[in-house]
Amino acid sequence: MKTIMCFGTFDLLHLGHLNYFQQAKRYGDYLIVVIARDKTKQMQKKEIIFSERERLELVKNLRVVDEVVLGYPEDHFRIIQEKRPDIIFLGYDHKIDEKVLAAKLKERGLKPTIKRAKPFKLGKHKSTLLREKVIKGY
Repeated sequence: MKTIMCFGTFDLLHLGHLNYFQQAKRYGDYLIVVIARDKTKQMQKKEIIFSERERLELVKNLRVVDEVVLGYPEDHFRIIQEKRPDIIFLGYDHKIDEKVLAAKLKERGLKPTIKRAKPFKLGKHKSTLLREKVIKGY
């Protein structure tokens, strides 16, 4: 059984997120989604609409997802060490280089395959764009 792990905030859950999970699931049998913690978003000075528990509950109820967990704000790699996925599946816009990530994981004795999602309807299904539309009342 191959395990895939995805990461994100997943605030204002939308079709782009669902597509990301579907793309990830094609690489294996068991999909784990890691939800960014409220504390992490606060440290990044990013506003969230739904709490980490609400976001976890929303994602947990998607059929394509097998397990949902909260990440660790003090050590983003800890959940990877705990779950030991075969594949790390990054969003198309995840701001980490695959080679840098592979090196950091290797330092911890981890060697998952790293894949990156393709964008879904680029420019339409992006959380920051959707958030702006909601705030403006579109």
